[in-house]
Amino acid sequence: MRAVVVGAGAWGTAFAHLLRERGHDVFVAGRGALDDAPYEDVELVVLAVPSHAFREVLGHVRGEAPVLSLAKGLDPATGERLSSLVRERPVAVLSGPNMAEEVLAGLPGATVIACADEELALRLQHAINSLVFRVYVNDDVVGVELCGAAKNVIALAAGGVDGLGLGDNAKAALITRGLVEMARLGEAAGAQPETFAGLAGMGDLMVTCFHPSGRNRRAGELIARGAAPEDARAEIGQAVEGLTTAPVLRDLSHRIGVELPITEGVCAVLAGMPLHELAESLMGRRPTEE
Repeated sequence: MRAVVVGAGAWGTAFAHLLRERGHDVFVAGRGALDDAPYEDVELVVLAVPSHAFREVLGHVRGEAPVLSLAKGLDPATGERLSSLVRERPVAVLSGPNMAEEVLAGLPGATVIACADEELALRLQHAINSLVFRVYVNDDVVGVELCGAAKNVIALAAGGVDGLGLGDNAKAALITRGLVEMARLGEAAGAQPETFAGLAGMGDLMVTCFHPSGRNRRAGELIARGAAPEDARAEIGQAVEGLTTAPVLRDLSHRIGVELPITEGVCAVLAGMPLHELAESLMGRRPTEE
């Protein structure tokens, strides 16, 4: 298969390496080479770019090859899922517990490809699956994309727990309730419940909240220790999707009438609320059934 991977960051580079290991012919297009990529002569275009750049980058993609989105966020301008911006060509999304450095190092992992077109999903599964990178498929594009967006916001909060030194009990409780938030949002948006217990949901949420180099977890930790959000982003030196996605996700929840207390709290902290006040407000919510 001939493919273009748009995005030369950590995940785009790792995914291009993964494709080459499977014997595919891969052209990697960084920001400076978007218009030089051979879009008309490939069978797949992979978009591994931050959510805030997705719409702009998509405008440079010529030809009719299917698009595989690796982005985990929502369109900041409209709140739309990123795959919904891809029109007049097939689109699939890939998500899961896939830390880029581990994929690049050849460590074993698994992922899920969601696509409304079963034939395309199976073709991509066959092209990418290997002994070290197991690929599952489903047709729940809505659920997989919302998981990818929401888990980064929960990871910011989990990093805050680390930064305040609140312990693993608190962190496990927050992650569990974060998964409930994700599933609640997904159900209201028409996603399949089982997606949130799978690789794109629970799997990606766990690794994002616990991995030492996870950018969103690390940003939450830095903010808890006194850094401003923009300073945390600058220290990390790469896109921190949760910082972009949190207000977009909050606004989406308001439009569809879903309560997301952790997401609301993260947005309040990003707007200046002290993190310890968020912890107190979450713990002080009225007790209810699980």
